Amino acid sequence: MYLNKAIVIGNLTRDPELRSLPSGIKVCSFSLATNRVWKDKNNARQESTDYHNVVVFGRQAETVAQYMKKGSSILVEGRMQTRSWDDKTSGEKKYRTEIVADRTQFGPKSGSSVGGSNDSEPKKAAGKGPEEIDTIEYPEEDINPEDIPF
Repeated sequence: MYLNKAIVIGNLTRDPELRSLPSGIKVCSFSLATNRVWKDKNNARQESTDYHNVVVFGRQAETVAQYMKKGSSILVEGRMQTRSWDDKTSGEKKYRTEIVADRTQFGPKSGSSVGGSNDSEPKKAAGKGPEEIDTIEYPEEDINPEDIPF
């Protein structure tokens, strides 16, 4: 039996980039940073950061591009994939390992605590109706399929 599963929780290192494949399917790519903290032999605190390339397809790609930005927290669940292509400028073979996301879940917004509100009573919105639904704003420019490296 084989298993190719990746689950990471981290912060975006840059704003997501939304593109379209020639077939019209939306593709969102971004980079995610994860931290690891441990104590060494001398009981000194050590920290290490890893960076992960993530690709999301379809409707989920549009949602990620709309709501996430640099510094946003996100959980990504998917599979690891390495792809290769020939670089046009240098002629050498390039490789990229990335997580192809099956599922994403947004983390808490910046400035909010992970455990929820510190108040004893929940805040009520006075005079607010049902939540307004945000719309997706598509870019005006045409995306050239030649710019997509896969």
